Amino acid sequence: MAATLSNEVKQALQDIYYNERTGRGKEAFALLERASAAGDGDATCVLARCYCGRQYVWAGHGFLEDDDKAIELLHKSVEQGSALGVLVALRTGELTPSVQRKMPFANLQEALDVATELAEGGDAFSQYVVANSYFWWDFLRIQDKGENSFPNHAAFKAYLKENISRCEDWFWKAFRGGMYFAANNLNKYYREGDEDIIAPQPEKARDLYKIGAEAGHPIMQAIYADDLTEEGRKEEALDWYKRAAEGGHPGAWYDVGRCYFDGEGVEPDDAYAVECFKKELEKNPIHQGACNLLGKAYFFGRGVSLDYDKAYRYLFTAYEKHDSTWGVFYLAKLSFNGWGTPQDYGKAMEFMNKMSFQNPEADYMRGFIYARGLGGVPEDIKKGVEYLKKAGNFDKAKEELQNYKKTLFGKWVRRKN
Repeated sequence: MAATLSNEVKQALQDIYYNERTGRGKEAFALLERASAAGDGDATCVLARCYCGRQYVWAGHGFLEDDDKAIELLHKSVEQGSALGVLVALRTGELTPSVQRKMPFANLQEALDVATELAEGGDAFSQYVVANSYFWWDFLRIQDKGENSFPNHAAFKAYLKENISRCEDWFWKAFRGGMYFAANNLNKYYREGDEDIIAPQPEKARDLYKIGAEAGHPIMQAIYADDLTEEGRKEEALDWYKRAAEGGHPGAWYDVGRCYFDGEGVEPDDAYAVECFKKELEKNPIHQGACNLLGKAYFFGRGVSLDYDKAYRYLFTAYEKHDSTWGVFYLAKLSFNGWGTPQDYGKAMEFMNKMSFQNPEADYMRGFIYARGLGGVPEDIKKGVEYLKKAGNFDKAKEELQNYKKTLFGKWVRRKN
């Protein structure tokens, strides 16, 4: 229980958090597994976080998310005597009374004292864990105090403010030391404050993600690029998307491709956009945005040879895997015409029913299907004609309308040849 981290944990923290763009995440994970098996509780604690998903570890590492495994490891880290494990288990609601009894600390304050010693020694992960103990009010349980511990409410609020505010300095130390996740809670602390105890200071949050981006963290670069895009600074945003992509951040190659495809902050370059979409799909074959835009590229032959088979495949992947309705018009048109997929009027209607916008060609296709009773849709000439008229000057709709007429009794019927 010495207040120092093993060399294995120090190296793993470097590769997983502080310098994550090196791409050594999987090696660090294996290092933690070996150290954990040898009894290193801090290694077990960090390993547990690796199983907790993108809320706790960068998605670019590609670690498997497994809540049950994470809980098992957290409990193990407590038993192995990791002060960090105790505080993380407390923070995540996993420090049950039975688990707490297994820790080799006299009480929770002793665990916090050990973690604080690690933090004072300069370790950013430990600084982040200690900061969270104050930010999320875990100090109340650690110190076994509540409002009844104070003579009045004002004294209790003063105690809360004194402790909560300690998180700020610890978060900054962690952030500057490479623990980029600290920026998220700092951002919340500054923008929202804390009830009526800590006043918001939104001006202090303004450059947090820029600082993280300039420090080289891919996720911060992507977030900063999003912020720049919202501000209309699209050329600068593209530069940061590229840095995030080169650092391995999931989704960033899609963002770069999108910028070149749509000409955001750069002259359009469809061929390069397609390259970027394919790079994204090499890492994640079902990335929603990349599938949609690559499908559109093949549909129109933008940057690639026109290929309806591939257009349908990519667009349908986004539709099927993510319930994405972005490309349903294209899917409807492909199904209606039998391009890249067997002609299927019923599927075409299914796709069009998912559309959230009006389109003259879609109105034509609906009108054609209703008026002729195709694809399992009951014939309804009146409804079909209404859609064909709604299509306005769309040539095929005007041509199809010539096949129908209104009787003297006001009923729409098919013209006889």
